[in-house]
Amino acid sequence: MEHYLIAFLDWFGMPSVGLPAVFLVALLSATLLPMGSEPVLFAYVSVNPSMLWPAIVIATFGNTIGGMVNWCLGMGARNAFEAYKGATAGRMQRWLVSLGPKMLLLSWVPGIGDPLCALAGWLRMPWMACLIYMAIGKFLRYVTFTLVLVSIPSEFWHAIGRFLGIGT
Repeated sequence: MEHYLIAFLDWFGMPSVGLPAVFLVALLSATLLPMGSEPVLFAYVSVNPSMLWPAIVIATFGNTIGGMVNWCLGMGARNAFEAYKGATAGRMQRWLVSLGPKMLLLSWVPGIGDPLCALAGWLRMPWMACLIYMAIGKFLRYVTFTLVLVSIPSEFWHAIGRFLGIGT
Protein backbone atom coordinates (compact mmCIF):
# COMPACT_ATOMS: atom_id res chain seq x y z
CA MET A 1 0.00 0.00 0.00
CA GLU A 2 2.86 2.37 0.84
CA HIS A 3 4.33 1.94 -2.66
CA TYR A 4 1.03 2.99 -4.26
CA LEU A 5 0.77 6.02 -2.01
CA ILE A 6 4.27 7.18 -2.93
CA ALA A 7 3.51 6.65 -6.64
CA PHE A 8 0.26 8.62 -6.18
CA LEU A 9 2.07 11.52 -4.51
CA ASP A 10 4.74 11.49 -7.24
CA TRP A 11 2.05 11.54 -9.93
CA PHE A 12 0.65 14.77 -8.49
CA GLY A 13 4.16 16.15 -8.03
CA MET A 14 3.68 16.24 -4.27
CA PRO A 15 6.52 15.67 -1.82
CA SER A 16 6.52 12.42 0.12
CA VAL A 17 6.44 14.43 3.31
CA GLY A 18 4.85 17.87 3.30
CA LEU A 19 1.60 19.50 4.33
CA PRO A 20 -0.20 18.37 1.15
CA ALA A 21 0.97 14.81 1.78
CA VAL A 22 -0.08 15.04 5.44
CA PHE A 23 -3.54 16.21 4.35
CA LEU A 24 -3.94 13.57 1.65
CA VAL A 25 -2.73 10.66 3.78
CA ALA A 26 -4.93 11.78 6.69
CA LEU A 27 -7.93 12.01 4.36
CA LEU A 28 -7.32 8.60 2.78
CA SER A 29 -6.59 6.91 6.09
CA ALA A 30 -9.94 8.07 7.48
CA THR A 31 -11.77 6.22 4.74
CA LEU A 32 -12.08 2.48 4.92
CA LEU A 33 -8.60 2.08 3.39
CA PRO A 34 -6.23 0.25 5.74
CA MET A 35 -3.54 2.84 6.44
CA GLY A 36 -2.47 5.18 9.18
CA SER A 37 -1.61 8.84 8.94
CA GLU A 38 0.36 9.18 12.16
CA PRO A 39 3.71 8.09 10.64
CA VAL A 40 3.47 10.75 7.91
CA LEU A 41 2.45 13.41 10.41
CA PHE A 42 5.29 12.40 12.74
CA ALA A 43 7.80 12.40 9.88
CA TYR A 44 6.71 15.87 8.80
CA VAL A 45 6.85 17.27 12.33
CA SER A 46 10.25 15.63 12.88
CA VAL A 47 11.63 17.41 9.83
CA ASN A 48 9.77 20.68 10.52
CA PRO A 49 9.27 21.01 14.31
CA SER A 50 8.09 24.61 13.96
CA MET A 51 5.11 23.34 11.94
CA LEU A 52 3.73 21.11 14.73
CA TRP A 53 0.38 22.86 15.16
CA PRO A 54 -0.29 23.66 11.49
CA ALA A 55 0.47 20.01 10.64
CA ILE A 56 -1.88 18.75 13.37
CA VAL A 57 -4.64 21.07 12.13
CA ILE A 58 -4.10 19.99 8.49
CA ALA A 59 -4.12 16.31 9.48
CA THR A 60 -7.27 16.82 11.57
CA PHE A 61 -8.96 18.61 8.66
CA GLY A 62 -8.05 15.86 6.18
CA ASN A 63 -9.02 13.07 8.55
CA THR A 64 -12.33 14.73 9.37
CA ILE A 65 -13.17 15.12 5.69
CA GLY A 66 -12.36 11.43 5.24
CA GLY A 67 -14.69 10.64 8.13
CA MET A 68 -17.43 12.63 6.44
CA VAL A 69 -16.83 10.61 3.25
CA ASN A 70 -17.60 7.52 5.36
CA TRP A 71 -20.69 9.28 6.75
CA CYS A 72 -21.89 9.93 3.18
CA LEU A 73 -21.17 6.33 2.21
CA GLY A 74 -23.21 5.15 5.17
CA MET A 75 -26.09 7.45 4.26
CA GLY A 76 -25.99 6.27 0.66
CA ALA A 77 -25.86 2.63 1.74
CA ARG A 78 -28.84 3.18 4.03
CA ASN A 79 -30.86 4.84 1.28
CA ALA A 80 -30.00 2.04 -1.16
CA PHE A 81 -30.81 -0.61 1.44
CA GLU A 82 -34.20 0.93 2.24
CA ALA A 83 -35.05 1.23 -1.42
CA TYR A 84 -34.22 -2.44 -1.87
CA LYS A 85 -35.34 -4.18 1.29
CA GLY A 86 -36.90 -1.90 3.91
CA ALA A 87 -35.55 -0.64 7.19
CA THR A 88 -34.67 -2.88 10.13
CA ALA A 89 -33.88 -1.82 13.66
CA GLY A 90 -32.12 -3.89 16.27
CA ARG A 91 -30.74 -3.40 19.74
CA MET A 92 -27.36 -2.25 18.40
CA GLN A 93 -28.98 0.39 16.21
CA ARG A 94 -31.07 1.70 19.11
CA TRP A 95 -27.96 1.82 21.31
CA LEU A 96 -26.00 3.77 18.69
CA VAL A 97 -28.92 6.14 18.14
CA SER A 98 -29.13 6.74 21.89
CA LEU A 99 -25.43 7.71 21.91
CA GLY A 100 -25.97 10.04 18.98
CA PRO A 101 -23.15 11.91 17.27
CA LYS A 102 -21.13 11.87 20.52
CA MET A 103 -20.11 8.32 19.59
CA LEU A 104 -17.92 9.92 16.93
CA LEU A 105 -15.51 11.12 19.59
CA LEU A 106 -14.25 7.55 19.08
CA SER A 107 -13.85 8.02 15.32
CA TRP A 108 -10.08 7.91 15.80
CA VAL A 109 -9.98 4.40 17.30
CA PRO A 110 -8.30 1.97 14.89
CA GLY A 111 -10.63 -0.70 13.58
CA ILE A 112 -13.88 0.84 14.77
CA GLY A 113 -13.58 4.57 14.07
CA ASP A 114 -14.07 4.46 10.31
CA PRO A 115 -17.08 2.13 10.46
CA LEU A 116 -18.56 4.35 13.21
CA CYS A 117 -18.48 7.27 10.77
CA ALA A 118 -20.26 5.17 8.15
CA LEU A 119 -22.80 4.02 10.74
CA ALA A 120 -23.52 7.61 11.68
CA GLY A 121 -24.50 8.26 8.08
CA TRP A 122 -26.47 5.01 7.94
CA LEU A 123 -28.39 6.10 11.01
CA ARG A 124 -28.95 9.55 9.48
CA MET A 125 -27.36 11.37 12.37
CA PRO A 126 -27.10 15.13 11.84
CA TRP A 127 -24.07 15.78 9.67
CA MET A 128 -22.97 18.99 11.40
CA ALA A 129 -22.95 17.40 14.86
CA CYS A 130 -21.14 14.39 13.40
CA LEU A 131 -18.58 16.67 11.77
CA ILE A 132 -17.92 18.50 15.04
CA TYR A 133 -17.54 15.36 17.17
CA MET A 134 -15.36 13.69 14.51
CA ALA A 135 -13.11 16.74 14.36
CA ILE A 136 -12.76 16.88 18.16
CA GLY A 137 -11.91 13.17 18.43
CA LYS A 138 -9.47 13.24 15.54
CA PHE A 139 -7.79 16.45 16.75
CA LEU A 140 -7.28 14.98 20.23
CA ARG A 141 -5.79 11.84 18.68
CA TYR A 142 -3.31 13.80 16.58
CA VAL A 143 -2.31 16.05 19.46
CA THR A 144 -1.80 13.07 21.78
CA PHE A 145 0.09 10.84 19.35
CA THR A 146 2.23 13.60 17.91
CA LEU A 147 3.20 15.13 21.25
CA VAL A 148 4.07 11.71 22.64
CA LEU A 149 6.13 10.78 19.57
CA VAL A 150 8.06 14.06 19.41
CA SER A 151 8.82 13.88 23.13
CA ILE A 152 10.77 10.66 22.57
CA PRO A 153 14.46 11.49 21.99
CA SER A 154 15.58 11.19 18.38
CA GLU A 155 18.34 8.80 19.48
CA PHE A 156 15.62 6.25 20.23
CA TRP A 157 14.26 6.47 16.68
CA HIS A 158 17.77 6.28 15.24
CA ALA A 159 18.46 3.15 17.32
CA ILE A 160 15.27 1.55 16.01
CA GLY A 161 16.29 2.49 12.47
CA ARG A 162 19.73 0.93 12.96
CA PHE A 163 18.16 -2.18 14.45
CA LEU A 164 15.83 -2.51 11.43
CA GLY A 165 18.63 -1.62 9.00
CA ILE A 166 16.88 1.57 7.87
CA GLY A 167 18.73 4.80 7.18
CA THR A 168 22.15 3.55 8.13
